[in-house]
Amino acid sequence: MASIKLKNIIKNYGQTEVVKGIDLDINDGEFVVLVGPSGCGKSTTLRMIAGLEQATMGDIVIGDRVVNDIEPQHRNIAMVFQNYALYPHKSVRENIVFALRRLKVEEAELQRRLAEVSEMLQLDELLDRKPADLSGGQRQRVAMGRAIIRDADVFLFDEPLSNLDAKLRAHMRTEIGKIHNKFGRTSVYVTHDQVEAMTLADKVVVLHNGYIAQAGTPMEIYLDPVNIFVAQFIGSPSMNIVEGILFNDYLQVADYRLPREKLSAVNYQKTIPASGIAVKIGIRPDFFNDKNYFAETDATFNFNGVNIDLIEPMGFDKEVLFNIGGTTIKARLDLRSEIKRGDKMDLLVELSRILIFDQQTEQRL
Repeated sequence: MASIKLKNIIKNYGQTEVVKGIDLDINDGEFVVLVGPSGCGKSTTLRMIAGLEQATMGDIVIGDRVVNDIEPQHRNIAMVFQNYALYPHKSVRENIVFALRRLKVEEAELQRRLAEVSEMLQLDELLDRKPADLSGGQRQRVAMGRAIIRDADVFLFDEPLSNLDAKLRAHMRTEIGKIHNKFGRTSVYVTHDQVEAMTLADKVVVLHNGYIAQAGTPMEIYLDPVNIFVAQFIGSPSMNIVEGILFNDYLQVADYRLPREKLSAVNYQKTIPASGIAVKIGIRPDFFNDKNYFAETDATFNFNGVNIDLIEPMGFDKEVLFNIGGTTIKARLDLRSEIKRGDKMDLLVELSRILIFDQQTEQRL
């Protein structure tokens, strides 16, 4: 196993700068997920770690070696690709052990590792098949087996589940988590799916336009986003954003006046004019509670009398839509809330969960 350090990594394609100066420390045995929208630089970063792309500037350190000039096959990494990249003319068995045969691993050890991996990924009955005879999920398991059978320092995953249906994606997500728990290898996983990021990662790294927008544990990213981009990218449903005006003693949101001292921006020291300053307010749908089932306290605020415009049943949960200050807001409530479209209701939110962002920069205050 090994740690990974990225030091001021820049990647240009001609005049186009794709990765714009990334600094990142990945600890030995850590599972790090790079997440972000298409084009943010996450796959390019992963491919630079793998050696499939050369960094234009900066150092990539794996363990105690700077690997910029080391060929991929000599970096002791194992990679799982989005398109599986299996040899079509070889059986599942030969695909899995191919790298070990090239390394001239003794046959007894090769068979031991094959048996362990095959049992773990439930591939025993598929070993003699060719990739063309497998489903997408089976091919992905073979690709996983080919990676984990190696005694690699680092595992790299490039959107490995994006070609699978929702049910199989959830299953394979669980399997990847089990594999990491078993082997404890340093892993870097690229995805655009924030659910994968939240469920798999020890550390989430949110990339935006070639930069790291924020890095931290899944709950740090979820509860304390540094800006509106991170706040809305992480979390499903997305965080609600509504306009407001911040005064010295309170925050005005439409017809509601929230006490300033209980808000998360209580330490905001900027001088506020008598007319107030325009801000943006963030509230996650999950943080609304039906007042009929939750006690109102000094630490909560009651958005009373909101008119329910739409209800979206989700099974155990339901998502209700209403309007505040001309903005459609979504709240996620549980089965107990027996409301109907057109009803009025009172919704409680913990004041400490209401986030305030700068109107212009969209950075957290």
